[in-house]
Amino acid sequence: MKARDIIHCSGHANVRALHPTTFEVTTAETLSTAGDCIVGVCSDKGAADLNPALRALIADDRAVVLTRLIVGDLEVTVRARGSGGLTLDHEDDLVWRRSDFVCGRTVCVGADTVARTIDRRLVALLREGVDLVVEIEAFVDENEPSDRVY
Repeated sequence: MKARDIIHCSGHANVRALHPTTFEVTTAETLSTAGDCIVGVCSDKGAADLNPALRALIADDRAVVLTRLIVGDLEVTVRARGSGGLTLDHEDDLVWRRSDFVCGRTVCVGADTVARTIDRRLVALLREGVDLVVEIEAFVDENEPSDRVY
């Protein structure tokens, strides 16, 4: 079983993408330089707005979560995993985490990409305010253990 969703947001002049353990998109329209994990603003969805089928899949410890960050011709693919602890109930934010920490904003855990490792060419375009498309796809792989690390 697979499910997916697409999120549309924008870059911002203050995108720094320097955070060592997360990256985030938010429905907020503005961004201060303190938000060093945020890569997209004016998101058309928060965690609570994701496709219900996708929400159900990523709230499973066995889920593989693939996210594509697309800006023009540039694309970054992030591999992570779901968690049975996810509530996905935050109305404004979506956060991808390297750690296993979960809260209402968390979309996935164990991410192999964080803000500071995102392709700097993509970050430069985001700083120009260009549009960012975030495609999230999840599936349950019955053959992978739930304690895998990427």
